[in-house]
Amino acid sequence: MIFLFGHKKKKTEAYNPLLQKPMIRSSICTGEKVAGFKNLETGKFEEIMVIRDEKEYRSFLETYQIEREDVTTEY
Repeated sequence: MIFLFGHKKKKTEAYNPLLQKPMIRSSICTGEKVAGFKNLETGKFEEIMVIRDEKEYRSFLETYQIEREDVTTEY
């Protein structure tokens, strides 16, 4: 998939609950929320999608078969 300025969307690997933790990163200043996975070994956060509403949040949960209780929020 190609976006503006020729940037390609990074293909994400499958979610592995043994190596990754699902989380939402939320900006204190702007309120922007990004769903993704934090690598438990390196601590690196991989952005998956921007969350603008409840429908997109549910889509993230369903796509990766994650329970709402398993997702943490980081500010």
